[in-house]
Amino acid sequence: MVEEIFDKRESHYIDLKQCPYCKNNSVIYDPKCGEYVCIECGNVIGYIIDEGPEWRSFTPEQREKRTRVGAPLSPLRPDQGLSTMIDWRNRDGSGNELNFSRRIRALRLRRANKMFNVSSTNEKNLRIALGEIERIGSRLGLPKAVREEAAMLYRKAAKKKLIKGRSVESMAAACVYAACKVNFIPRSLDEIANISKSERKDIARSFRLLVNVGLIQRAPPSRAVDFVPRIIAKLGLTMQVQQTAVEILEKARSLGLTSGRMPEGLAAAAVYLATILHNERRTQREIATIVSVTEVTIRNRFKELVQGLDLIVRV
Repeated sequence: MVEEIFDKRESHYIDLKQCPYCKNNSVIYDPKCGEYVCIECGNVIGYIIDEGPEWRSFTPEQREKRTRVGAPLSPLRPDQGLSTMIDWRNRDGSGNELNFSRRIRALRLRRANKMFNVSSTNEKNLRIALGEIERIGSRLGLPKAVREEAAMLYRKAAKKKLIKGRSVESMAAACVYAACKVNFIPRSLDEIANISKSERKDIARSFRLLVNVGLIQRAPPSRAVDFVPRIIAKLGLTMQVQQTAVEILEKARSLGLTSGRMPEGLAAAAVYLATILHNERRTQREIATIVSVTEVTIRNRFKELVQGLDLIVRV
């Protein structure tokens, strides 16, 4: 195969199959040097830049550890991860412990670095909000992608000056709730409100503001089916119970029994009904604690499902 490269010195294309000096078709490629060499006259005609790593790796662990770059950019950090952080361990680059005078100096450098990294009021606000998003996300067990999307939503809201007049905690919780809905992660507003430092009505008000301004392009309503796998996993139930609960919810939706009902309560009632049918009983309190609903709600939805589906159940 004829390969061509562009020679910047002579500004024309060189045919690597033929030597432009001695006109012989005796050009070979040296893979060790990445050069095309004529074996007759010895001229180096062209070269290929190897963009791969210069080291050799024999295991996946070696390929992961060896890298030329630092940590990837993350919207969960106020500076996107571009600033330098001084490690809290009092050790030098060789791993040796610092003496007393150097420890004092490192402590002063850490304080100065922390002060310079957060210089403006907006950065301080962003640091508090992103810390709250991380806290809520870790408490709810949310994936990193969902937490990063919540951080991006908060950055957009701050850029549009929607934070003014509202608490940082309520807007951060609203961004987490919006990211969960966009990514179809079943988390109710009550669950987020129980973890957040803000009240439920403030979070709902901030969420409605995000929707009205247009920061959330699609906010689909939560479905009862989406809550079922999490309830099953928390209770340690079998897949048969999960399949039965999903079938109960699908049948109830086709009959119009789910309209105007909270999806969390419907999912909890369907799982409770499925545990009775498969003789893997769990108490209403255990199920209610997982989805943050009351036992009365589960009992009411349970009665509606039993009557609507014409089931005979021994409680």
